[in-house]
Amino acid sequence: MKAHPLIITIGMVTLTSSAQPALKEVFTNYFLIGTAVTESQIAGQNPIQTTLIKKHFNAITPENMMKWEGIHPRPDRFNFAPSDRFVEFGEKNGMFIIGHTLIWHEQTPKWVFEDGQGGSASRDLLLTRMSNHIHTVVGRYKGRIKGWDVVNEALNEDGTLRSTPWLNIIGEDYLVKAFEFAHAADPGAELYYNDYSLENEPKRNGAIALVKKLQSVGAKITAIGTQTHAKLDWPSPQLVDDTLTAFGKLGVKVMIAELDIDVMPAHSQNNSAEVSRREAAAPPMNPYRLGLPDSVQQALAARYGELFAVYLRHADKISRVTFWGVTDGDSWLNNWPIRGRTNHPLLFDRSGKTKPAFTNVIETVPRPKL
Repeated sequence: MKAHPLIITIGMVTLTSSAQPALKEVFTNYFLIGTAVTESQIAGQNPIQTTLIKKHFNAITPENMMKWEGIHPRPDRFNFAPSDRFVEFGEKNGMFIIGHTLIWHEQTPKWVFEDGQGGSASRDLLLTRMSNHIHTVVGRYKGRIKGWDVVNEALNEDGTLRSTPWLNIIGEDYLVKAFEFAHAADPGAELYYNDYSLENEPKRNGAIALVKKLQSVGAKITAIGTQTHAKLDWPSPQLVDDTLTAFGKLGVKVMIAELDIDVMPAHSQNNSAEVSRREAAAPPMNPYRLGLPDSVQQALAARYGELFAVYLRHADKISRVTFWGVTDGDSWLNNWPIRGRTNHPLLFDRSGKTKPAFTNVIETVPRPKL
């Protein structure tokens, strides 16, 4: 007797056992499914990863190529070649394209904050540079890049404004100015504030206050992005639920902007995703070089399942869920906060194969009653 393939319906998508479901199709009635991409991936240098991007994702964010140091390395030089290819890739594949990131204290060249004579830039000079950068970059992709991370990681863990050169030279209104410049450069683009650890109440309250401040002065802010660089034991589903509920009351969209789950042991209980943080390497801190034990694999799958269950409960607020990377091998967590580790934080392993976490994620989508 000839065996027939198992037919499964998830949401509005019908699948057979011989077909791997596309994430973007499984969640088509809920929110966009995005990923951060690299130059080599969009250039097709890793065909497996490029194929995964095209099949599973309908939104893309540039991991590094549009940060200031890459796109505007010197006062008189812009490097648009990588970002041009990024935008063309997104357009060719019908994807929602996000620009990342316009204003951030990290990965910004020192010259931006200097006067060229050994001193600090003045407020007027830095505002001029900010305006020129934003108008040039956003203006180049007007109508093509649909949303921008305008300001990235401006808050301390207690919710106060972080002491960065932007704040120290310009003052608190640097955020307002950034959003004003971005809106002027492309009035049709969505504009976002993006940060990590927003599930922690003090920082969450700071983000809420920041959004309300922008709204009170008439600055256009379309959405808030909570990065959710998670761990196996943080944030709890309740913290995620509380965060999405609170942000949903602001009248802006909510995005899970940089999702991954760190499975590695840590020196401390620090839940911060501060990119400048570095810790010393030690063999006990890199236990999964040869692969992930089944117990940890299942724990990772369970974590992804419980997070997506919360996201689906708040699907009316969430516009996008973006994974920060495609496969385990290209995740930034292999080199942060300890360099050279073998992390396993995503839905696809190093060979591009789906992990149990992939199955748990798609199974969170309700199946229609028969």
